[in-house]
Amino acid sequence: MLVRLVYLIVTRIFAWLFLMTRSSATKNAEILILRHELAVLRRQVASPKPGWPDRALLAALARLLPRALREHRIVSPRTLLAWHQRLVKQKWTQPPSTGRPPLPEETRDLITRLGVENPRWGFRRVHGELRRLGHKVSPATVRRVLRAAGLGPTPRRQPARGEWAGFLKAQASGLLATDLFHLETISLQRLYALFVMEVRTRTVHILGVTPHPTAAWVTQQARQFLWQLGDRASEFTHLIRDRNAKFTAAFDAVFASEGIGVAKTPPRSPNCNAHAERFVRSAREECTDRVLLFDRGHAEKVLYDYARHFNSHRPHQGRGQLAPNDNPNVSPLPAARIKRRKAVAGLINEYHRAS
Repeated sequence: MLVRLVYLIVTRIFAWLFLMTRSSATKNAEILILRHELAVLRRQVASPKPGWPDRALLAALARLLPRALREHRIVSPRTLLAWHQRLVKQKWTQPPSTGRPPLPEETRDLITRLGVENPRWGFRRVHGELRRLGHKVSPATVRRVLRAAGLGPTPRRQPARGEWAGFLKAQASGLLATDLFHLETISLQRLYALFVMEVRTRTVHILGVTPHPTAAWVTQQARQFLWQLGDRASEFTHLIRDRNAKFTAAFDAVFASEGIGVAKTPPRSPNCNAHAERFVRSAREECTDRVLLFDRGHAEKVLYDYARHFNSHRPHQGRGQLAPNDNPNVSPLPAARIKRRKAVAGLINEYHRAS
């Protein structure tokens, strides 16, 4: 910026020397033309924005003009004074104090990681672990970072989702998940569908559809489901369900008779039964929200068709993009011809190798 100011001063000096060689008539004509051009520019430009070197040069040259001519410049005397006051402020402004150095991002991430992976650790336990790792951080800083990450005091972090995720992964081979979800018919009658999912393979069993789901009806559907499983019932160890009043002690006793324990999710915690909730979302988005259901029989048929598609054809990310009934040890070869087949009342396309 200083170089620009020197350049402007030098060019204006040479321009001044050049003007001294010209006649007064030529100068007066040029002044009139420049005044007219300036009037035109004022009508087009609302607020000019000169740079710092322009301001310094204008302030210096304005002192050489008579008082009457100063009022016709693009910069008024009040503006020149404001520029000068701003320069004074910038000169005498003290730099702000540095204060406490900020916490490194790596240390912040490490504190958050320790809090997430160890939900039973308080901020002092995390602080002690950091000291053993060679990080010098105060306990107050650890507590502040944990709170900013949404990790409150230890008792509130006991039912953490990490514990449920660990439980699901450890027990996935023997887990069942069940839930009820509602459907709306064309006559505005509400129906309720009961299903059970095998968590490891994502296989879904539609147990029934009814407009009046009672505790006795739900218990009877559970008996029929275990009867259909037969000897496979011994493969499962736990059933995950929510706290719906339809799931009574008699319902739990049906599974307990086969050695299957019942794990109830915490209140208002649908994420603890995530696999069942995800099936409900898929069934609604891909099937029931796209078709008009006439009655219970129609709804039952549509859901059974969707369950067949869900189990035999729909890929799942949790199974490496395989369907529940697919054999993970078999890798299909690319086919030259592909055949499309409509499924679930024509709502979903299925693609197969053409024979």
